[in-house]
Amino acid sequence: MLLDLRPRFLRFPGGCFVEGEWLINAFRWKEIIGPWEQRPGHFGDVWHYWTDDGLGYYEFLQLAEDLDATPIWVVNIGISHHDKINISDIAPLVEDILDSLEFAKGSAESKWGSVRASMGHPEPFLVKYVALGNEDCVFSFYREHYLEFYTAIKEAYPDIQIISNCVGSRVRLDHPADLYDFHIYKNSTWVFLNKTMFDNVPRTGPKVFVSEYAVVEEKPGDGGNGNLVASLAEAAFLTGLEKNSDIVQMASYAPLFVNDNDRTWMPDAIVFNSWQQYGTPSYWMQTFFRESSGALIHPITINSSYSQQLAASAVTWQDSKISFLRVKIVNFGPVAVNLTISASGLEASVNSARSTVTVLTSSNPLDGNSFSRPKKVAPVMSELPNAAEEMQALLVPYSLTSFDLALDV
Repeated sequence: MLLDLRPRFLRFPGGCFVEGEWLINAFRWKEIIGPWEQRPGHFGDVWHYWTDDGLGYYEFLQLAEDLDATPIWVVNIGISHHDKINISDIAPLVEDILDSLEFAKGSAESKWGSVRASMGHPEPFLVKYVALGNEDCVFSFYREHYLEFYTAIKEAYPDIQIISNCVGSRVRLDHPADLYDFHIYKNSTWVFLNKTMFDNVPRTGPKVFVSEYAVVEEKPGDGGNGNLVASLAEAAFLTGLEKNSDIVQMASYAPLFVNDNDRTWMPDAIVFNSWQQYGTPSYWMQTFFRESSGALIHPITINSSYSQQLAASAVTWQDSKISFLRVKIVNFGPVAVNLTISASGLEASVNSARSTVTVLTSSNPLDGNSFSRPKKVAPVMSELPNAAEEMQALLVPYSLTSFDLALDV
């Protein structure tokens, strides 16, 4: 299921899991790179479960490589939810993070690169991004800690992109960074209405990394365990990110997985138990955007009396030797909407024989999926025989519709 999303990056080992409620329970990479049965494990005190750390630093790097995804290594910089390392004592932790990068990127002859090679991976991993902390900008001492790590990493690995926890969309950052991390957990209406959030942020300076976004339940029935209306609000938000892809470099839904026997946080993209799994509507919504990375964005205008309940974006992408114009439209309202789709300025004609339409919807906007009905809310694709540069489209209530117009090159 993860591979089917075609992820371009993998952010690990998590968010709050990296910090811990207390530093004694923070993620420590050197304790989890040996044989699995010799790893001590640790208590994940934020989410209240013991982990044997069988999925450790090395395995996360392998997973990213297997997915053909860029690793994004989130590191602890001496800050937890309730305690911190004094700045005068920070040097050993800085050295520890430099060791972790040598393990991933160093030659097989280096101290820590040789450990990686002995584990069966002589070639370096392609680590390009390091996030310094998680949601730690709320602490006044974050910048002081941040700069110690930023300076050391940039000196040793100038190619690595550093991600700050401080948001620079309204006020410019007072410290150097390549990207800044942005998290959003709000109700569906708020997320839908804030699809234009990045329209007017500064176009210079650090890029945006929306590393955690999801609709959460702030009122009964809004997000639930993951439902249609939540996924539609998130889709609208993503159309806004597409339009602002000159400044928004990456985005990822969170959390990714949840064990049905221990739902500490809801909703999540993929639900599993010891023998089953299913995707929530938010999982299936993301499949509409998996070709967006590297695609060409096109301007799109909606002229409708119902435009306030709609959101849309258009991209051109290529599958093998066929190019497609994909027009995604969210109908976030209870009323069906008729639209005329006009695609002008294309350098090729539309091939109706290969064009398709895909719809994500259900009879009730609060519908979700389950082990017994894993695809109650899932995309349905059909042919689009009347595809043309101008055509009529009917958007059913509470739906995400993708028109893929094949282009004859």
